Amino acid sequence: MIGELDISGIFIPTFLAVMGIAWLLFLGLHAVLSRTGFYRLVWHRALFNTALYALLLGAVDTFSRYLMI
Repeated sequence: MIGELDISGIFIPTFLAVMGIAWLLFLGLHAVLSRTGFYRLVWHRALFNTALYALLLGAVDTFSRYLMI
């Protein structure tokens, strides 16, 4: 995670980009879980959502290290 992304002269930290990708994945997974009724089985929805985002963030961060050359 060293470095920045250059988008039209604006430098964005790579971790911010990873967080954005994880957030988009979270939104998609959240919609699927809501439609299937999975959240009826979850006791503390906010805690579950936070843990799910943390897991997705770790997965995207780990996967992005393999893509960096």
